[in-house]
Amino acid sequence: MIALQSARVSIQNVEVLRNFSIHLEAGAMVGLIGRNGAGKTTVMRAIMGHLPLLGGTLKFDDTDLGHAPAHARAALGIGYMPEDRGLVPELTVEENICLPLWMSKTLALRERLDFVYSVLPELLEMRERRAMLLSGGQQKMVALARALSVGTKLLLLDEPFEGVAPALSQRLSEVVGKLRGSGLSVLISQSDLNHSQSLLDGEVVIERGANVA
Repeated sequence: MIALQSARVSIQNVEVLRNFSIHLEAGAMVGLIGRNGAGKTTVMRAIMGHLPLLGGTLKFDDTDLGHAPAHARAALGIGYMPEDRGLVPELTVEENICLPLWMSKTLALRERLDFVYSVLPELLEMRERRAMLLSGGQQKMVALARALSVGTKLLLLDEPFEGVAPALSQRLSEVVGKLRGSGLSVLISQSDLNHSQSLLDGEVVIERGANVA
């Protein structure tokens, strides 16, 4: 499904990823495990095209994404939930979910919204609420919903359980668990395996931007 091989990425002239590699098969759930500052978010941003590769390759199915523009990722069926949620505060819950769908030329907006609400029905009652009025945990759910709206093949979830109340963390874990068997590949970054070990088919450990055996 996706293969990042021998990736080198720098931020402000500091090499953050050092020949890092990770592979996901179709339908697999894999954990990207590492302490804060290990390079997990950089891996996600490199896959999404937010940071350029200085070395290595990135392939999605048979498509070479190494030098493709960032907007090409969503069009291929890749959904991204950033650690900081990345919502537009003034927009409503539903508008935030629809943002990538408005830009899509292939996905049916109503069909994808119905799917998102079937997975996260609690968002229906808050769909007209502005994102700025939500709790941090609720914002995480909206960010997950937005990723699900376009992530028809691959989901990248960056620290989805970090900084939320235990009940919401459990709920997010349940939602991700229900995606198992759907054919969707999921990469989940975490500092530990407390929330998702039972969900995962495998794990890749990253330390100081490199693979740990």
